[in-house]
Amino acid sequence: MLQPLTVVLLVACGLLGLLAAHHLLRRRLVDDPLIIVGGVLELGLLVQLVVGLARSSAIADGAERATFIAYLFTVLVVVPVAVVIAVKEKTQWSMAVVLGGALVVAILVARLQQVWTLNA
Repeated sequence: MLQPLTVVLLVACGLLGLLAAHHLLRRRLVDDPLIIVGGVLELGLLVQLVVGLARSSAIADGAERATFIAYLFTVLVVVPVAVVIAVKEKTQWSMAVVLGGALVVAILVARLQQVWTLNA
């Protein structure tokens, strides 16, 4: 995996989380900057998917490779689902969903890097 890509993704997760927390505290709903940050994060996750799939053969253990690939695909779903829920839900708590989604993505990205580092 690409270490700089992991760092960029974690920073983007942090930015999305801070933006969602700000909106939550200010009782604001979804706006364009939040959707843009989510979109940029999703593009980075797509790049990670392509790179990860291309290099997944370097993981020797079949079970670890399957876990790695499952994480690659799972992490792609979290941000779009969180943003769609936030758009549909018209309360301040929709931002808590986005904040939770940013946290889940950060954990999955860190776990992907851990699996890669331990097995490649």
